[in-house]
Amino acid sequence: GYWRMPEKTKAEFRDDGFFITGDLGKIDAKGYVHILGRGKDLVISGGFNVYPKEIESEIDAMPGVIESAVIGVPHADFGEGVTAVVVCNKGTEVTEAGVMQALDGRLAKFKMPKRVFVVDELPRNAMGKVQKNILRDTYAKIYSK
Repeated sequence: GYWRMPEKTKAEFRDDGFFITGDLGKIDAKGYVHILGRGKDLVISGGFNVYPKEIESEIDAMPGVIESAVIGVPHADFGEGVTAVVVCNKGTEVTEAGVMQALDGRLAKFKMPKRVFVVDELPRNAMGKVQKNILRDTYAKIYSK
C-alpha cells in the first residue's frame, strides 16, 4: 500500500489484492502485449478513444522534433480536443501547419490534433516525468473561444 495514505491504498487496490496501475494495453492475436498509454492520459474526442502515445510517436519521429506531449482539453463540440505540445531542436523550423501536414494520412481524422503548440520545453516533475496536468491547465481554454 501507500505509506501513510490509507485512502489512496483503498482506492488503488482491488478487494482481491490486485493493484490498479492505470496503464492501458492490449494483447494482439499473436499474444504480444502492447502498452497504449495511461488511463489518465486517454483522450475521448467525439466519442472515440485517442491514445496520446500513438500520436506522440508519430510526432517524435519528425525531423527536428525532440519530444512531444499530447493532451485532451475541453472542447464544446468534441468533449475533448486533441492537442499536441512539441519541443524542437534550436534553429529548426517546426510549425503547427508542418506538423499537421506530416500527420495527415498517417492518423485517422479523429486522432489528428486540433491544435499544435511549439514550446521551448515541457514541464517536468522532480523525477523528470512530463506533467501533463500542467499542460492541460495551460491550454484548457483554447477551444472555448
